[in-house]
Amino acid sequence: MAPGDYSDLMKAQLNGTELPLRPNELGSEEGEAIAPSEVKQSQPNKSQKKKKNASAPETSQAAEAESKISGSSTATMSQLPDFVVERNELFSELKRKNDAEILEKEHPVINVSLDLGFDDAGVPRPLMPVAAKAWESTPGSFLKHVDKAISSDVVVAKIDGTELWDLDRPLERDCRVSYIPFTSPEGRNVFWHSSAHVLGEAAECYYGCRLSHGPPVEQGFFYDMALAEGQAVKESDWSPLESRASKFFKEKQSFDRLHVSLPDLKKMFGYSKYKMYYIENLLPPEGSTVYRCGSLIDLCLGPHIQNTSKIKAFQIMKNSSCYFRGDKDDDSLQRIYGVAFPDKKQMTEHKKFLEEAAKRDHRKIGIEQELFFFNDVSPGSTFLLPHGTRIFNALQKLLRSEYQKRGYSEVQSPNMYDSDLWKKSGHWQHYSEDMFVLDVEKKKWALKPMNCPGHCIMFGHRERSYRELPLRMADFGVLHRNEASGALNGMTRVRKFQQDDTHVFCTQDQITEEIEGLFDFLKCIYGLFGFPFRLKLSTRPEKYLGDIKTWDVAESKLKHALNSFTASGGGQWELNEGDGAFYGPKIDITISDALRRDWQCATIQLDFQLPQNFELEYMTAEVASKPKPAVATDEAPTDGSVATTKVLGPGRARPVMIHRAIVGSFERFMAILTEHFAGKWPFWISPRQILVIPVMPAVNDYVEEVQSLFKAQKMHVDIDLSGNTMPKKIRTGQLQQYNFIFVVGAQERESRSVNIRNRDDPETQAKGELVPLDEAIGKLKALKKERRLINAI
Repeated sequence: MAPGDYSDLMKAQLNGTELPLRPNELGSEEGEAIAPSEVKQSQPNKSQKKKKNASAPETSQAAEAESKISGSSTATMSQLPDFVVERNELFSELKRKNDAEILEKEHPVINVSLDLGFDDAGVPRPLMPVAAKAWESTPGSFLKHVDKAISSDVVVAKIDGTELWDLDRPLERDCRVSYIPFTSPEGRNVFWHSSAHVLGEAAECYYGCRLSHGPPVEQGFFYDMALAEGQAVKESDWSPLESRASKFFKEKQSFDRLHVSLPDLKKMFGYSKYKMYYIENLLPPEGSTVYRCGSLIDLCLGPHIQNTSKIKAFQIMKNSSCYFRGDKDDDSLQRIYGVAFPDKKQMTEHKKFLEEAAKRDHRKIGIEQELFFFNDVSPGSTFLLPHGTRIFNALQKLLRSEYQKRGYSEVQSPNMYDSDLWKKSGHWQHYSEDMFVLDVEKKKWALKPMNCPGHCIMFGHRERSYRELPLRMADFGVLHRNEASGALNGMTRVRKFQQDDTHVFCTQDQITEEIEGLFDFLKCIYGLFGFPFRLKLSTRPEKYLGDIKTWDVAESKLKHALNSFTASGGGQWELNEGDGAFYGPKIDITISDALRRDWQCATIQLDFQLPQNFELEYMTAEVASKPKPAVATDEAPTDGSVATTKVLGPGRARPVMIHRAIVGSFERFMAILTEHFAGKWPFWISPRQILVIPVMPAVNDYVEEVQSLFKAQKMHVDIDLSGNTMPKKIRTGQLQQYNFIFVVGAQERESRSVNIRNRDDPETQAKGELVPLDEAIGKLKALKKERRLINAI
């Protein structure tokens, strides 16, 4: 079943996206377990509960047969709750029927070729044709033709570059097969998703619980579950759960896929109010797929790894409480987080990574360096302190300087708009739940979550000529998005933010040149911070607006720009077919930080729809004519009104709109930078650039003079005239990550010099370098102006 067959919400809840959570009102910390008495849910009968320490009873031949049917030899059917036994029996019955139907199908020869990617030199390998039959040959069966260096890391297959496919799932048509390794983001997600199923199996056996959902997340996976009355997950449960999972790995449990009709799904999961919610609210009429892994049958889109033996290292990381569907008025559930890898060495490396990531956590450094804080009076809104504001202002100054060079015009637009504007743009129909809506003078208004509709109003407020294009509007305005409180995460996920939002209005002929200019802009900004980046082109989705010819032209122009970027040494780009926005193709840009974590900050999106919604137009070089009257369009708006648009005649044309951001949210980018540099800021953006320390009180006047001279050069300079000892003052300055510490005494005053200790040069820590004052000012001015990454003069 193609991924595009389901809504984004269903995919989020069933296959791979963490749901927004509400904060736990029963505990102050996410990791604090809820009071068992507060759990509201359907409860298993006492007779169904699994005794935690009971040894497995001897099973009869019938029970052993049942165990084989269920796919698990560790948890025999006699040990499992009745609802699991009944569910698994129904699955086995349906699976037998499905297998028989497949055997009866014709198995015609199909044309299959293997796409093995690039060789070590970066050259595409030639496609490899393989003999194959429909409903019989699987991607996994072709791995014998693949070099072991490639096949050993394979997690899942991809069909025709678009659809992830189980290695053991038979192919159904002519196709091109490629293989996805664990080292890729898609491979990790599949591997961790499969590992979540194993965690769910262990939890279901151990607690007799009702499972909700278990997706992969950024650093592993989790599973949500409702435990019986009086139970809560405890840290002492982790080891028994890990032991069960370890047994499942040794059993080499396969992941068996089965498409099930809606009525049968209701029979299969009728015991669980949580699964029934997904079935009744999120699934299409034709039903969905389920996967069996051992004794676990789970509602799931897949795909998965071949079997559990691929998991060599598995560990539970933490547990917490959460709310079903992220709604504080719904059931309180228990959540268990875990991580898994295909070899133990990767687990060891991951733990080291977590230790380093904890040291670099922007929330920790933000408090230590007094950059920002949060308060419950305005959840999700950053209180940016003076030192944090210095970083914010330095970023804006950088972008403004580039805007001036690159022909951008900075504008300011309102913070609040009438709901009619959002209906016209289409955001009200698709995005209103994520907006802060207000009632003012008996009308609905909303705080803006993005700038594009306002910029359309600005473009269209007067007649425009082709001579004005491209028109590049930049806006640092404040935006608000109504994120779920449980989804808020430091400065990386906030409700109030600002971003380097820009909209370029141009002709179709100008698209390629504008995109190439944006690539140069990306290199300039990301290069200053040492961020490598990758580009991914997302093309026309299954549901789109506009005509195919326009899409094809736009995609061709983007590909041309991407190929030019690659030819100029910019690196390979990826194709993400069918994942564009409904209004136009887009390029997603992912940066990689010092810990090799990927972050998406920048995006470049072509938009043909919004200019049409707002009837934007400009005079072309052709003979001008008056605009023709508005006529009804074929597309009816979802609010029931009749859409109208002007028919453009000779001398009139619609602009193309390019949405683009480079740093994205300033708040989020500051969080990324904080962790990337571990709080050791480059001099030009540092909130604490220089600390001046006197050797003795007698030179305090010279200390103040030095401070004044460097402040005159717009540098951030502090002095320490406290009664602390000089070593303590130096140590305090080092902990606060000042780029340079000047130690001055009588010798420095007499010679008009400073003794400089460089934060990043250990050789200067014992005794700094004596530098004439004028020379020090000149060198630090150059270091700041050139925005150098290395802290050296």
